Amino acid sequence: MQIKKKKHVVMGIMSGTSLDGVDFALCEITPTDIKLKKLWSTTYPKELRSRILAAASNWLSSYELAQLHHDLGRFYALKTPNVAFDYVGLHGQTVFHNPDRKNPATQQIGEPAYLAAKIKRPVICQFRNMDLAMGGQGAPLATLFHKKVFGKKGSVVAVNNLGGISNVTYLGGEKILSFDTGPANMLIDYAVERVTKGKKSFDEKGLIGATGIPNQGLVNKWLKHLFFGKRPPKSTGREDFGPKYFEKTFKECKDLGLIDSDIVATYTFFTAASIAKNYSMHLPTMPSLVVLSGGGASNPTLVKMIRQSLRAAEWKNKKITKPLDVVTSDDLGWPNQSIEAAAFALLAYHTVTSRPGNLYKTTGASRPAILGQITPAP
Repeated sequence: MQIKKKKHVVMGIMSGTSLDGVDFALCEITPTDIKLKKLWSTTYPKELRSRILAAASNWLSSYELAQLHHDLGRFYALKTPNVAFDYVGLHGQTVFHNPDRKNPATQQIGEPAYLAAKIKRPVICQFRNMDLAMGGQGAPLATLFHKKVFGKKGSVVAVNNLGGISNVTYLGGEKILSFDTGPANMLIDYAVERVTKGKKSFDEKGLIGATGIPNQGLVNKWLKHLFFGKRPPKSTGREDFGPKYFEKTFKECKDLGLIDSDIVATYTFFTAASIAKNYSMHLPTMPSLVVLSGGGASNPTLVKMIRQSLRAAEWKNKKITKPLDVVTSDDLGWPNQSIEAAAFALLAYHTVTSRPGNLYKTTGASRPAILGQITPAP
């Protein structure tokens, strides 16, 4: 596949583990720059979201999963905006991710052929597999984008995406780290859906969590989860913090008699505290600037708790004394929901131009690799 021009216009499509829907980012990309031209978002229909959640929870038969794979592909084709672009970077929907060293596996569904047939342009997808085959975690893969857009010479910056799962990219000059820190919106969303009896699927503007009081004892207990102490590179998902984990921890909340708002506040604080714990345990130095992105960056209660947790964190047995600036990507001109979709637009550009897409030392892969599989235009 060859595109003989310097400037590529790429549509990035991202649907994350929070299952809140799909983001479309139209980007203009050159060898030295990336610009966001437009952003769209759509939510999953309730029935489709339920089937995806069932797939991610290992509740579907092989027949049902195959049908969902094609139905989701048709949904992507239906919802992709009808605008001019050269090709698409499609992440797909993760329903399984196990980066185990001996028998790694990951699965992103959403058949790309339907999209390629509709738009009559190539679709690049399945970005995680080659990194996995090279011994890496297959995640996080937005590191390349974080470095290009948010890296600052002479400054230590952390870019933290708050989707269903939280992942951080540490940009400290020559030292770059990227890894999952644990849950972000996933457990909060489960809790909101449960306490509102399905009337709400997320804590809009953090209003429920803001009225509650976190239970410090439960958070301290949950922070003993083995994943948090595991050294990077590392990645996680529903396998660690999905429905099974939620049911166990939700029962602990109810056993203590916590009211609904306190339950949501406790899960919100757990996300914030687990991020702070990962930073203090695994980053070489505490960053001077933290940039939050993803859906969770639009939750002021979560942002406030992250800021407080980071400033109170123990760093090499001492509390942080220097100023720590915590902002959102929206504050820096990149809408919170655009980052992951734009990152996969950039990865698609690297695939098409035969450039490696993984910063292999951050994923644990043995070497750089060109990522993605190309479904050509019919």
